[in-house]
Amino acid sequence: MKIIFSLLTFSLLFTACAPEGEPKVVTTIGMLGDIVQTVGGDCVETEVMMGPGIDPHLYKASAGDVKTLQNADIIFYSGLHLEGQLGEVFENLQDKRPVIAAAERAVTEANVIQTDDSYGVDPHVWMDASLWAQTVDVVAEELSTLKPDCAEAIATRAEVYKPQLEALHTWTNESIATIPEEQRILVTAHDAFAYYSRAYDIDVAGIQGISTEAEAAIADIRDTVDTIVERNVPAIFVESTINPRAIEAVKQAAQDRGRTVEVGGELFSDAMGEAGTADGTNIGMIYSNTKTITEALGGEVAPLPDDLQAWANQWGVSQ
Repeated sequence: MKIIFSLLTFSLLFTACAPEGEPKVVTTIGMLGDIVQTVGGDCVETEVMMGPGIDPHLYKASAGDVKTLQNADIIFYSGLHLEGQLGEVFENLQDKRPVIAAAERAVTEANVIQTDDSYGVDPHVWMDASLWAQTVDVVAEELSTLKPDCAEAIATRAEVYKPQLEALHTWTNESIATIPEEQRILVTAHDAFAYYSRAYDIDVAGIQGISTEAEAAIADIRDTVDTIVERNVPAIFVESTINPRAIEAVKQAAQDRGRTVEVGGELFSDAMGEAGTADGTNIGMIYSNTKTITEALGGEVAPLPDDLQAWANQWGVSQ
């Protein structure tokens, strides 16, 4: 017993004297995780709950997720009802650690797109790069409070990152503008692109509404096909987080009405691409979407601006 007590005492002393790791930051979605990693750098340890292909509208926390959140020093979620099923979990945790609704806090009410469904607002703010850039300030402020000795480095990284998102915004506008006006309509599986539509002057038709909780109805398919026929739409798009059967149904229904429409490619809507790839960054997500949309609808992708060259070089992206 003396030996066991001595070993336990030594273990406790060693643990107490061991250097602490960096603060643990947990984010719900990859789009926030990328901001935390970019701005926080090696000052924080970042973990993202929802990876590629995960739909945040339908996500339910597992026992492992709850433990991860309980062990976090700070939690960032987007808000605006995006992670609706996690609301109770966040409420239970907010007295013990900072729980920050980053997009909800960053974006003014005037800039939030209102909807007439049960959501009341559209949560897909990241689709407007200039609007999403405002969350950088929220993240930088909270990380600086969490890690004061890194505040200067965090502020510097934020000052570099925000102009990149602004440059991405300008580049996306220039690219979408090359699509012939009559073909400038984006047909997707669900209505996740309203901010993209408003920011970059392209019409959008989503088969489903804001949420993906309900299956597309026959009337939704019919209405979408009517739009394709009326607008002579050349291509429609699948999404990385949604089963493609609704898009395939639209394609077949259009064909039955004598209108051939191609699937123009896969878009990232509620999640980014794989971590460690260009598509797994905020810039890469919008870049990939814009390139896919522009080329499929008959436009020409604009040259990348100077502010995005460092990002392009880092990920080996060339036009």
